[in-house]
Amino acid sequence: MDKEYLIKKWLDNELSEAETQAFKALEDADFYKEIIQEAQRFGGEQHAKVKPFETIESKLYTKDVPARHWLKIASGIAAVFVLGIAVFMLLDKDKINMFDTNYAQSETITLPDNSIVKLNQLSHLEYNASNWDKNRIVVLKGEALFNVEKGQRFDVTTQFGKVSVLGTEFNVLSRDSIFKVSCYEGLVQVSYGTDSIKLPAGTEFVLKSGNAKTTEIAITEPYWLKNMSVFENASINAVIKEIETQFDIGILKEFDEKDVMFTGAFEHNNLENALKSITQPLNLTYEIINNKEVIIRNVKD
Repeated sequence: MDKEYLIKKWLDNELSEAETQAFKALEDADFYKEIIQEAQRFGGEQHAKVKPFETIESKLYTKDVPARHWLKIASGIAAVFVLGIAVFMLLDKDKINMFDTNYAQSETITLPDNSIVKLNQLSHLEYNASNWDKNRIVVLKGEALFNVEKGQRFDVTTQFGKVSVLGTEFNVLSRDSIFKVSCYEGLVQVSYGTDSIKLPAGTEFVLKSGNAKTTEIAITEPYWLKNMSVFENASINAVIKEIETQFDIGILKEFDEKDVMFTGAFEHNNLENALKSITQPLNLTYEIINNKEVIIRNVKD
């Protein structure tokens, strides 16, 4: 359940039994209770709801209100004020911004320092906006192109490794068992396990199933920005998986894919053209069963 939603209902004493259990499971639940206890020192009541301003105002102008009642009203308002500030600071201390993309969707994100991130499909990115000036750190699952403004160290953290820069342009892919970093401008440092490597512009690092490899690249931006997937001596299984991802389909293989390698490309805007691009060079054929299923088999003699 949403943390802020639970806290607001708790303050109003309106939690259901299930919501009460969820609130008690919050990391800061005990601290919120301490805030209430501190607030009670001012004379406020736990979970008390503040009356409308008009009601308080009318009481302030009633001549026969005892002095002690005035003090109770004032201390109650002070308790609620202190509690409100404390809860606001707790809710705002870790402002996490999150972004997710679906099939055939990309998104351009401007970070607080004006660095630009282009998030590829089926990807997730998040960062803490509360302390961005001190820690430029983003968490990535999937693929994204980064154009980083110069400044303090900028880190991209993934499941398989971390990329650190000061100001440059690079692409990071972290999906399934593949971790790939392509540097187009400047210099990046890639950390994985206990090792690290520095990549200058025009080089690419790939970590797959524990095997690391560095190669030179001639392109100045990732192919996915052009709605293309490009392969060089890739297994047919990897190529087929990419088509399944790009077009949100399932492919049944009725051929012996062992040791079948593919070099070439396909575009993301047309399924039939993509299937032709990968099947014809390998003497394979395909059949589209419906919008979600394709069969690839050998060409009949």
